[in-house]
Parts: sequence; structure tokens; C-alpha cells
Amino acid sequence: MNNTALTNVHIQLGAKMVPFAGYNMPVQYEGVTAEHENVRKNVGVFDVSHMGEFLVSGPNAFALLQKVCSNDIAKLEIGKAQYNYLPNKQGGIVDDLIVYQIKEEQYLLVVNASNIDKDWEWISGYNKEFGAEMKNISDAYSLLAIQGPKAIEAMQSLTDIDLSAIKFYHFEVGPFAGIPNVIISATGYTGSGGFEVYCKNEDVGQLWDKVFEAGKDFGIKPIGLAARDTLRLEMGYCLYGNDIDDTTSPLEAGLGWVTKFTKDFVASDILKTQKENGLANKLVGFELQERGIPRTGYDITDMEGNVIGRVTSGTMAPSLGTGIGMGYVPVAYAVPGSAVGIQIRKNQVPATVVKLPFYKNK
Repeated sequence: MNNTALTNVHIQLGAKMVPFAGYNMPVQYEGVTAEHENVRKNVGVFDVSHMGEFLVSGPNAFALLQKVCSNDIAKLEIGKAQYNYLPNKQGGIVDDLIVYQIKEEQYLLVVNASNIDKDWEWISGYNKEFGAEMKNISDAYSLLAIQGPKAIEAMQSLTDIDLSAIKFYHFEVGPFAGIPNVIISATGYTGSGGFEVYCKNEDVGQLWDKVFEAGKDFGIKPIGLAARDTLRLEMGYCLYGNDIDDTTSPLEAGLGWVTKFTKDFVASDILKTQKENGLANKLVGFELQERGIPRTGYDITDMEGNVIGRVTSGTMAPSLGTGIGMGYVPVAYAVPGSAVGIQIRKNQVPATVVKLPFYKNK
């Protein structure tokens, strides 16, 4: 089991630690609902240093990424980030990731912890043709997600960079919490605003301490992975391994917006044909109409009880007070307002397909 540079800090804070993607990670500190609500109302800090980071550099870096990524890397510029996925040869999804353009010929790829080795091998396989310089820096870097509506106000004292001026999916590299060359990225997985900050492992202890010192008057709290999951689900964000994987179609998953057919990429012909022929299924969000908690793997049914799909993610939404979930259903049932059922043990609980996100950030 791997540890992050902050594992002992989490244990000292009384976090419940669990194995996750090969790492010993804090799942919660004081409880999922309290932590979730604190991110929605104040500011919370997640240690997500288990995520993977690859540097791709050199004259052929752009061409390599254009080939393996779904989105158009040409739309990037220095200081900008872009959501992407890596299609496999069958039109499934190797992983989803964020690509940052750091310099003219240098990109940072941030990938899911459970897929670090798989992604590295996948991209390396295509790099035999391109010869870009690739470096796996996952074990050397830490990542904190500082999320919530008070994040800008709470963190501004730690840097001379104007945090309010960093647009969504843009970033700055500069001094933060007394540490030079921190990547301060206006990204996140919660839907409540804030930043993700990248630094070297040897600096993250200082970063953590100064972040909490700066945020003490703003209700700052450490947040575990369980609340990270409820927050992302309220936003309808896909989780790799649940809502998307090697067998799912990115178009059926609603990722057409980052699938750019203006270029040639892995399986682009398969996906283009799929788009032209029309989709059979679609990933939808649903809300329960009665009490219950939908769980991953539960059947989704029509109102006669016939199985039409399965739940890929589900929870009791702390911000909404109702059971919510996502799952793939035939397109005929994907229209918002459609009535479906969720088979929870012996009961068929009525649910309604809704437009995502579930949580509307006011």
C-alpha cells in the first residue's frame, strides 16, 4: 500500500483511512454529510496526491497528444487546461484526464490513480511512432484540491497572484504559501469552485499547514474521499471505473463535447460511425421519488419491472436530501421527465430521469 506525503497528517487528524487505488487514503474525518456541506458553503481541502502526473515534452509532444487524446490539443495554450479522454481501439475509454500546457512544447497530463500504469503503457505504445519525451513524475508530486465558494478569499493571502483573475480551466505557475513554482489551477471535481494546487512532495507539508492557517477564519476543514464522491455525483461528473471504462462509449457517456472529429485520433472512425448511426444507450441522471438509496449495480427498470439498465453511481445527495444516481438506459428512456424504476432489494422504487447536474450552484 502506497502512502501520500501527508498520510501521517491525516492519521493524526483522526481520519478513517481506507485502501483506494493502491494508496492509503482518508475516506472521512468527521462524517460525509458535514464535510460535503462544508465544501458547498465554505472551503475544504482534499489530499488527492494519489493522482498520476506525466510530463510530455519536445517537438513531437503535440502530435502524440493529438493522436491519443479525444479533444483538440490545438485549442490549448500556455496557462490553459483541457478535459480529455484516451479512447481505446474499440472506441471505449482507457481513462479520462486533464491536459495542461505548461510551456511551448511541454504538457502535463493528470490521470486517475488506478490507471497510472495502464495509461503510461498506452501512451508509450503510441509514442514509439512520435518519439516525444515522456516522464512519469507521479511519485514526486503532491496535489491538494482546495474547493468551495470561499476558496479565493481564504487563499489570496498566500500568493501575489490574483486568484480571482484565474478563469475556469486556466492556471498560473508561481509562489504560493512561500513555495516557488506551484501550479494553481482553477479546476476541481466538486462544482463549488476553488483550485487544485500541485507541488513537490517535500513542500506539501508546509503547503498544507499554511493553507489551513490562511483558511481558519473561513471555515476550512479537511475533506475525505467519500464527500468527494457525493460532491462529484451531485454535479453529474463521471467517475472512471463506475460510469466510464474500457467498455463504455464516450458518446453514450455524454462526452461528445470533448470528442473532436476535426482531427484524426485513436478510434475516431469508430466513434464517428457511431455518432452517424445514432446511439443505442445514454448515461442519464435520475432522482428517486420515494425514500431509498440507489447503489452501483442496482437494476434500472421500466415501470412494468423489465430491466433496461443498471446504476453506475448512486448516493443520498446531502445538498438535495434525496436519492440520486446515474446509469445507462436506452435512448427512449433518456428524455428528462421519463419515469423509471430502481430495484432496491425487493422493492421497485420509482424514479425520474433529470437533466444534469443535480445540484445547481447558486
